[in-house]
Amino acid sequence: MAEASAERFEALLTSPGRELLDQLAAAAVPGDAVPGDAVPADTPLRLGTALRARYPADLVVAALAQHELRLQARAKFSRAMEMFFTRPGLEQASSEVVARHRSGRYDTAGQVADLCCGIGGDLVTLAEDRRVLAVDHDPLHLRIARANAEVCGVGGRSEPPLEWCLGLAAKVGAVGIKAAPGLPHQTVPPGWELEFIAIGRALKEAVAWSPALAAGVTRATILPQGHTLVPGPGPPVQVRMPGEYLLDPNPAVTRASGVQELARRLGAWKIDDQIAFLSADVPLRTPFGRVLRVIDSAPWNQKQLPARLRGLDVGAVDIRRRGLAGDVDQLHGRLRLSGSRRATLVMTRVLDRPWGLVCLDVERP
Repeated sequence: MAEASAERFEALLTSPGRELLDQLAAAAVPGDAVPGDAVPADTPLRLGTALRARYPADLVVAALAQHELRLQARAKFSRAMEMFFTRPGLEQASSEVVARHRSGRYDTAGQVADLCCGIGGDLVTLAEDRRVLAVDHDPLHLRIARANAEVCGVGGRSEPPLEWCLGLAAKVGAVGIKAAPGLPHQTVPPGWELEFIAIGRALKEAVAWSPALAAGVTRATILPQGHTLVPGPGPPVQVRMPGEYLLDPNPAVTRASGVQELARRLGAWKIDDQIAFLSADVPLRTPFGRVLRVIDSAPWNQKQLPARLRGLDVGAVDIRRRGLAGDVDQLHGRLRLSGSRRATLVMTRVLDRPWGLVCLDVERP
């Protein structure tokens, strides 16, 4: 199966394969249309039939699949229509905004190793002004990474075992290892930095930085602005009843264990010792969390909830559950609201008691 996938990819690099991809890029096919435009239901069939009259059937299938991936990749890569992808590789690849943020950490490095490079999403940015060694255990992804590097005029490749990555720091010094955002803190060696990166409120990944590039801290970074929060020592944060405003910290802050640091910076408090929500009696302004205005706060009572929301003129709710069990979809179906306001219903715990808060986004009228 892997050999067949490699053969299909290599076929796309031939002159007929590249010619076919160029024709697809210039054609009006599903995915290229502006949202709302009508696309005839038989378009894919007619297109496939026309292409098979001029190209081998296997090459047409591979090119159509690659073209679809390129269209999807435009949300991540500015040069997506020139690059190559696999579906898993595209899903796992960092977007350009994250790749450029990480690349900035290597400004003083003359050569970089891109470990677990995948299809080369980071490689093409890292190699813009330095030498890069691309490393991955998947031969197909390495071949695609090389092709993508050639698109941008950069690149190199290698295939050592993955467990070699951490040990590489002792040899080359500057190492950054991209990982899933659920990476346990204890897996990072002492002296390394663990950075959790979000784009807006979407937590994207974790990066472990070797001591040559790190300050030995845990960090939350919010892109595209590049806001950074580093937890530090300080007095314990108070825990008390909710005030007029509720702050829902960014997931990157939560994963970086930065909730108490954020509370100290803002003069806020926690509403429960085990829950990440923060509260205050004044409007909070921070890039590290979403601020809500509390319009109702009471112990959780699901039977009384519909009447409670109708009394607040709430006709639609977004439900945010943290620390309190419950079926959100089932609750949505039972509310049957008809008011004029949209609110956020927070299912949580306050001082270790089940609690419900009805909130409005401070950025909404």
